[in-house]
Amino acid sequence: MSTINLVYFSWVRERIGKSEETLELPANVVTVADLLAHLKTLGEQYEAALEHQNVIRAAINQEHVDHGEAIAGAREIALFPPMTGG
Repeated sequence: MSTINLVYFSWVRERIGKSEETLELPANVVTVADLLAHLKTLGEQYEAALEHQNVIRAAINQEHVDHGEAIAGAREIALFPPMTGG
Protein backbone atom coordinates (compact mmCIF):
# COMPACT_ATOMS: atom_id res chain seq x y z
CA MET A 1 0.00 0.00 0.00
CA SER A 2 1.06 3.54 -0.67
CA THR A 3 -0.12 6.76 0.90
CA ILE A 4 -1.20 9.66 -1.30
CA ASN A 5 -2.42 13.19 -0.65
CA LEU A 6 -5.51 14.02 -2.70
CA VAL A 7 -6.82 17.52 -3.34
CA TYR A 8 -10.27 18.18 -4.80
CA PHE A 9 -11.46 21.33 -6.58
CA SER A 10 -14.75 22.94 -7.66
CA TRP A 11 -17.76 20.63 -7.94
CA VAL A 12 -15.60 17.56 -7.31
CA ARG A 13 -14.83 19.01 -3.86
CA GLU A 14 -18.47 19.97 -3.30
CA ARG A 15 -19.80 16.52 -4.16
CA ILE A 16 -17.20 14.61 -2.15
CA GLY A 17 -17.62 17.02 0.77
CA LYS A 18 -13.96 17.74 1.50
CA SER A 19 -11.16 19.69 -0.10
CA GLU A 20 -8.37 17.21 0.61
CA GLU A 21 -7.51 13.94 2.27
CA THR A 22 -4.74 11.40 2.66
CA LEU A 23 -5.52 7.83 1.64
CA GLU A 24 -3.81 4.46 1.73
CA LEU A 25 -4.08 2.99 -1.77
CA PRO A 26 -4.10 -0.73 -2.59
CA ALA A 27 -1.16 -2.03 -4.64
CA ASN A 28 -3.35 -2.48 -7.73
CA VAL A 29 -3.95 1.30 -8.00
CA VAL A 30 -1.13 2.29 -10.33
CA THR A 31 -2.60 4.90 -12.72
CA VAL A 32 -4.88 7.92 -12.46
CA ALA A 33 -7.67 5.82 -14.03
CA ASP A 34 -7.15 3.14 -11.35
CA LEU A 35 -7.31 5.84 -8.68
CA LEU A 36 -10.60 7.21 -10.01
CA ALA A 37 -12.09 3.71 -10.14
CA HIS A 38 -10.91 3.04 -6.57
CA LEU A 39 -12.31 6.32 -5.25
CA LYS A 40 -15.73 5.47 -6.70
CA THR A 41 -15.84 2.46 -4.36
CA LEU A 42 -15.47 4.64 -1.24
CA GLY A 43 -19.08 5.81 -1.04
CA GLU A 44 -21.96 7.61 -2.67
CA GLN A 45 -20.30 11.03 -2.55
CA TYR A 46 -17.27 9.78 -4.49
CA GLU A 47 -19.47 7.90 -6.94
CA ALA A 48 -21.50 11.06 -7.61
CA ALA A 49 -18.40 13.26 -7.98
CA LEU A 50 -16.68 10.84 -10.35
CA GLU A 51 -19.73 9.52 -12.19
CA HIS A 52 -18.39 10.85 -15.50
CA GLN A 53 -14.75 10.17 -14.77
CA ASN A 54 -13.73 10.77 -18.40
CA VAL A 55 -14.22 14.52 -17.86
CA ILE A 56 -12.25 14.66 -14.61
CA ARG A 57 -8.86 16.34 -14.99
CA ALA A 58 -5.88 15.30 -12.90
CA ALA A 59 -2.57 16.79 -11.87
CA ILE A 60 0.29 14.93 -10.22
CA ASN A 61 2.60 17.16 -8.20
CA GLN A 62 0.92 20.19 -9.87
CA GLU A 63 1.51 18.94 -13.44
CA HIS A 64 -1.46 18.03 -15.65
CA VAL A 65 -1.50 14.36 -16.66
CA ASP A 66 -3.62 11.90 -18.63
CA HIS A 67 -5.64 9.18 -16.92
CA GLY A 68 -3.10 6.59 -18.08
CA GLU A 69 -0.30 8.26 -16.13
CA ALA A 70 1.37 6.20 -13.40
CA ILE A 71 0.96 7.60 -9.89
CA ALA A 72 4.07 5.98 -8.36
CA GLY A 73 6.11 8.57 -6.50
CA ALA A 74 3.34 11.16 -6.50
CA ARG A 75 3.27 13.41 -3.45
CA GLU A 76 -0.04 15.01 -4.38
CA ILE A 77 -2.80 14.30 -6.87
CA ALA A 78 -5.38 16.97 -7.62
CA LEU A 79 -8.74 16.15 -9.20
CA PHE A 80 -10.91 18.79 -10.81
CA PRO A 81 -13.54 19.32 -13.51
CA PRO A 82 -12.71 20.68 -16.96
CA MET A 83 -11.63 24.31 -17.05
CA THR A 84 -14.02 26.77 -18.64
CA GLY A 85 -13.05 29.93 -20.46
CA GLY A 86 -14.30 33.31 -19.52
